[in-house]
Amino acid sequence: MLIIAGSLRVEPDARDDYLSGCRQVIERARATAGCLDFLLAADPLDPGRIHVFERWESPEQLAAFRGAGPSDAQTVAILDADVHRYLISGVEAA
Repeated sequence: MLIIAGSLRVEPDARDDYLSGCRQVIERARATAGCLDFLLAADPLDPGRIHVFERWESPEQLAAFRGAGPSDAQTVAILDADVHRYLISGVEAA
């Protein structure tokens, strides 16, 4: 399993528009084979922060979905990104 997690930073007054523009990407990801979860969400305390969380069955399935990455408009809106990829070798129920 592969987990992508971290955060993006955008202008606080642009965050809602950014997330609204991501709705179709989230829907496409969740409908993609191998996607176990995909979420972009507003931070409740920091108005410029967006949380990123994705779970994929394999790196290959992530790569097939990701393609060229975010659109130019989304890329320009991102002021900073702290997102990492984690390869998980085992899972236990919490």
